[in-house]
This record gives sequence, C-alpha cells and structure tokens, in this order.
Amino acid sequence: LEFRRVLFRSSGELFSWQANSTYIKEPPWLADKALTQSGLREYHGARSLALLGDSITTDHISPIGSIKASLPAGIYLKNQLVTEKDFNNYGSRRMNHEVMARGTFANIRLRNIMTPGIEGGVTVHQPSGEQMPIYDAAMRYAKEQTPLIVIAGEEYGTGSARDWAAKGTRLLGVRVVIANSFERIHRSNLVGLGVVPCQLPAGVTVTTLGLNGTEQFDVLGLNESAQPRQPVTLVIRRANGKTESVALTLRLDTQAEIAYVKRGGILPYVLEGLAA
Repeated sequence: LEFRRVLFRSSGELFSWQANSTYIKEPPWLADKALTQSGLREYHGARSLALLGDSITTDHISPIGSIKASLPAGIYLKNQLVTEKDFNNYGSRRMNHEVMARGTFANIRLRNIMTPGIEGGVTVHQPSGEQMPIYDAAMRYAKEQTPLIVIAGEEYGTGSARDWAAKGTRLLGVRVVIANSFERIHRSNLVGLGVVPCQLPAGVTVTTLGLNGTEQFDVLGLNESAQPRQPVTLVIRRANGKTESVALTLRLDTQAEIAYVKRGGILPYVLEGLAA
C-alpha cells in the first residue's frame, strides 16, 4: 500500500520524493559527491571488509530474500516504524538504497574467512577485533576514513546479473575488489559503479597468502594515467610486522572502463558528457 501511494500520487514533470517512504528513496549516486570521486588512486592502510572463497554469487552479495528483524536492514525498518510483518523482502525494497546497502553481504549462508565457523553477513572490525555485521563495520571504517577492499576466489559475482550486488558494494565504501576471477557481468557492473576490480595471479589465493583479516593493505600503482590490464601491486602488512607484495592485474579492460572509474562511475561519466 505504501509503495502504491508513493508511486501513483506523484504529479508534475519531476518525481516528488517523499522523505518518509521506506520503499522509494532518492538515489544517492549524484547527490553524494563522495560517490563521484575517482577510483584511480593508490590506497594505503586499507582493511578487508570480507575475505571470501570461490563461487560467491550475486545473491551472496545482495540477497533478495526476507529481511530479518535482527539484521541492519530490519533494525532500520523498525526505526522507520515499519512493523515486522510488513518488512517484505529485499527484492521489493530495491528502490530504497538504505535498505539495500544494509542488506549487502547479509546472506545468511555467506561464509567470511574472517569469522570461521559462522555463517551470515558478519565480519571483524580491525584493529578493535570486535565482531559485528558487515554493514556496521563498513560504517565504522567510513568514520575512521579507512579504505576498504574485498578479497575473494574464483568466479566472484557468479549467478544472476544483479545490479545491487555492485551498488551495495560501492555504498559500503569498498573501492577495490580483488579476486582470482570475475563473472563477466558483475565485473562490468563493479566498473560502472567506480569500483576497481583486480585479479590475483594463478595459484595465489586467500588461503595460500594466509590471510585472516588482521592485515592492512596498500594498493599501489594506480593513478589517473592507468592503462587497461596494467600491473598493480598489493602490499600485505601483517600484524606481526612482516610485509609481502603480490602482483595483481588491473581488470579495467578498455579505455572506456578507465574513463568510467576515473569519474566515479558510468552515471557521472554520462552526465558530464551531456553537460559538456
């Protein structure tokens, strides 16, 4: 009922956004200047928001199922005075970025190597060592101005071409995703949101690197003169003081993709071109 009321009671040339709607919110992609910043820069002191294995699907990243009252999206809706029986599901609320960002990596079957033995969208904030929902950790890192990366295995983003898997990743503040391989459409969607995909060398994985989430990372060799598929260096700074460097391949495959990420994503790129 709320959805229909918001959608069909609007009139005029421009849509009249209703601040109290929990279904349809004004998208942040142009209103938030932080979301239009170039991703082509070096990152120092980054933390891993999640360390993931092989075949992470877009449903692992952005589920469309029911919203649990105990998770960040459910808590948000309760704070908006939505009763639990009216939560609906992530798929029905996909025009509310506040819900969808909170639902990113919230699949109850997600396995984060940083939280062994636990399934669900949970991670460990560093250096505090506190366990918390991935969304809560991302917001805490944002306040601390800590860059975020995600590291995964083979076929990252496999499954349906779910746009919110990339949108939610960007809203959590993740600027670099490192994987052994990417599903084609999801890699393209990450690029369209200004997220930088990088590929690990053959045979090098989260496991072989011995990562556990306590590390800090530098991503070096990125700047606005970047070229498609150029080398990028990942520096791993371990809690015991040891460092290790890994050669990555930048998975921006064309000059057009370089241009998208340089402008923070395909939407600001297109609008900048129209304005010019």
